[in-house]
Amino acid sequence: MASSSSSSSAMNRNTSKNTNNTTTTTNNPYDHDPHADDGNGDDGDDTDDDILLRDDPLAAPPPLSFKRKSKQGGIFSQPSRLLTALTGGGSTSRPSAAATSPPLSHPRPHQSDTGTPLERINSTAKDAAPQDWYVEGPGRRVGYEDLTAIDWIFEYTKERQRLRVLYFSATGILGYIRQSLDASQVWIVLVLTGLAVGVLAAGIDVTTDWLGDVKVGYCSSIDGGAFYLSKSFCCYGYDDHSKCPGWRSWSTALGITSAGGVWFIQYFFYLFLAVSFAVSAALLVKEYAVYAKHSGIPEIKTVLGGFIIRRFLGVWTLITKSLGLVLAVASGMWLGKEGPLVHVACCCANLFIKLFPNISNNEARKREVLSAAAASGISVAFGSPIGGVLFSLEQLSYYFPDKTMWQSFVCAMTAAVMLQAFDPFRSGKLVLYQVTYHSSWHGFELVPFILLGILGGIYGGLFIKANMKVAQWKKSITWFPGPVTQVVIVASLTALINYPNHYMRAQSSELVSNLFAECSTLVDDQFGLCKTGAASAGTIVLLILAAVLGFFLAAITFGLQIPAGIILPSMAIGALTGRAVGIIMEIWQHNHPNFIAFRSCEPDIPCITPGTYAIIGAAATLAGVTRMTVSIVVIMFELTGALPYVLPIMISVMISKWVGDAFSRRGIYESWIHFNEYPFLDNSEEMPIPDIPAGQIMTRIEDLVVLTATGHTIASLTSILAAHPYRGFPVVSDPHDAILLGYISRAELAYNLHTSAQPPRSLPPDTEAFFAHQPLADPRTTLDMRPWMDQTPLTLPSRSPLHLAVSYFQKLGLRYVLFSDRGVLQGLLTKKDVWYVLNGADETRRTGGGVGGGVDGIHESGITRENGDGERAGLLSVGCAGGVLDEPPSPGADAGSIL
Repeated sequence: MASSSSSSSAMNRNTSKNTNNTTTTTNNPYDHDPHADDGNGDDGDDTDDDILLRDDPLAAPPPLSFKRKSKQGGIFSQPSRLLTALTGGGSTSRPSAAATSPPLSHPRPHQSDTGTPLERINSTAKDAAPQDWYVEGPGRRVGYEDLTAIDWIFEYTKERQRLRVLYFSATGILGYIRQSLDASQVWIVLVLTGLAVGVLAAGIDVTTDWLGDVKVGYCSSIDGGAFYLSKSFCCYGYDDHSKCPGWRSWSTALGITSAGGVWFIQYFFYLFLAVSFAVSAALLVKEYAVYAKHSGIPEIKTVLGGFIIRRFLGVWTLITKSLGLVLAVASGMWLGKEGPLVHVACCCANLFIKLFPNISNNEARKREVLSAAAASGISVAFGSPIGGVLFSLEQLSYYFPDKTMWQSFVCAMTAAVMLQAFDPFRSGKLVLYQVTYHSSWHGFELVPFILLGILGGIYGGLFIKANMKVAQWKKSITWFPGPVTQVVIVASLTALINYPNHYMRAQSSELVSNLFAECSTLVDDQFGLCKTGAASAGTIVLLILAAVLGFFLAAITFGLQIPAGIILPSMAIGALTGRAVGIIMEIWQHNHPNFIAFRSCEPDIPCITPGTYAIIGAAATLAGVTRMTVSIVVIMFELTGALPYVLPIMISVMISKWVGDAFSRRGIYESWIHFNEYPFLDNSEEMPIPDIPAGQIMTRIEDLVVLTATGHTIASLTSILAAHPYRGFPVVSDPHDAILLGYISRAELAYNLHTSAQPPRSLPPDTEAFFAHQPLADPRTTLDMRPWMDQTPLTLPSRSPLHLAVSYFQKLGLRYVLFSDRGVLQGLLTKKDVWYVLNGADETRRTGGGVGGGVDGIHESGITRENGDGERAGLLSVGCAGGVLDEPPSPGADAGSIL
């Protein structure tokens, strides 16, 4: 009965067998130099019989001695050792780099036999030659294909082997320098990423602010202004921007004086420029990088979970995302730049990763760096470095070890420092809506805070359902217009609705900034929230109306083919609702100061601060739509800088999540992952798993396309690849016994068949190919597929509970699990199979040519190619269903697998 432990032990046996196979002739721990001391007092004067018996391979080995090895002196104990320690040369316990991987046909330099046999065995294991792929092992790999899952275990094993060679071949000061340089590569990538993200965020903030203001006017040359300046920079130094002579509205520039004419001209320019910006962003995405659409966070979660999406983090995606984000936010549509900035940060990190092959060639290490880099996006979006680290931990990362948290902290801090150095708003603050409160809260305010938490959870649940209904409706309607036309329609509708309501007319960041502000510190009250008489029923109605309209506009905007985030719109809607509740409380306290709840208020001091209600409402709605908790509390605390408000924020966020979970346990990002059918298995999410054996849902051997150990030719294997679009094939001994021998992926099989038919081998199509040892086979005229086959796949008994199999997929990031009973293959379970079971997909998989062999049958995918054509293959099925790869990737192709 094969199990995970048996597979693990098989791999351990493989390592030992590897070591012995490559060192038997020259490094046998029992094969002593006749003139060397064996450490047991023998002077080495042996007879011929002793030497003959010693060389007998069947002779029993001498008993092991556990006597301690004599301690060597330091590098200064003898003058001759100083140069050796500096250069790493000489005869040391660690061999030189050249001695670690000699050719198998040449004897290795004989090592000193000092020490016990056990110590010499350990030394031999450390000095093992490269992996001999003809014995049991995971097999060689070529680059991962697009829309496939990575092998986490293989990637981490490859990294451990690389570090083993590095640390045991590098000695002396030069060796430590090489080790330090290798360890510093990750930090160089993260620091460069932080610097780049800080610069890009500052540029996006400044440009977005300018284009948003261009919709209502421009900065003239009066008073030293220039056209490229936003209103805040043009009127820098003026407390009241309405009295700034340098800023001119479009109606003033055209000489319109009548009230009706001014309103019409301003409305026209606002509508025209808003739609123009939105259409420009949509065209950029369509023509240059379709993966620049949306927020990118669902795809980032999927990529960090071990999935390959080529070009998603490419250079063109970075450029298109940055430019399109500026245009989309400036259009005034109900979207934000916070989520897309996370995508921008990961694109920057992926660009710098390519400078270091040790990182770029390992998909697991690459994802650790991307997890750390994602924190810098939230850091510059909110001016919250610690919140960014927690956001990456709580929302994005699939695997987040302790070292990644420290790396995230460094990257987020670097980005925040760079943004602070640029100071894009000339306010000394990292973000426009950063605020500080000078008053505390009262006990009776917990009631409205709880109410805001309930409203935030209801908003989150309703918003996710509405947004998903809109997305499903657009997908099911065949006559619906194209993505650019959709953007034109939504942008026009948004501009028509936004302009009459002055709360919705402004940019979302400016709106949130004014809603958060404390009236005693607000300098330019452009919305009139702090003027005398502002606390009225009319203001409350306008605020609630803006929140309701913003809800529907955000529901139809998020999902369009433009860069768009949902964090800032949710905060704006929550801030509008919270400010309305704060004004209601302020009016109540003002009209009934003797009410029992208000007796704790001090006289002649404002008891209610509506701005605090706005920020608590924003936190509640953000928690309701994303289902984040700790990171939201920290982000809001870093924004306010007021420790007393941590408890109210925590209470509202907690209640909001509870209420939102009553609607659905999926947040907005998880809902889009499910909608797009990305094979993402959250290793932290508590999903109901059926209490059934895994054998009930696995693809049984009768439905699998399997390969036998012998009886194949290059032509027959090529025809199998052409006939079956599966990602891989189990290998069995023969059709009758079906003893499991291993598993070979489609990429490795196609690559080996392709290269064997090309020079220098140029094997004919009728060349025999086999997957098991053939002692009489001529390696020059046959094709041995064992080096490319995983001979130690992870297996489970077919009667294993499904919960155990799901845990394997979630915790280990597996692509597939084979089921065997007493070594006989029973079936196959793939990551996509588990995804269907856990997510309860409504659609039924099309079997195509059977559900065998590979990872899935064919069905409609949620991913769209950059050329606009739908991907007809399943996410883990081959993209070119039914054919051999024309140009199989080279063994080093995985270096750019994410691009």
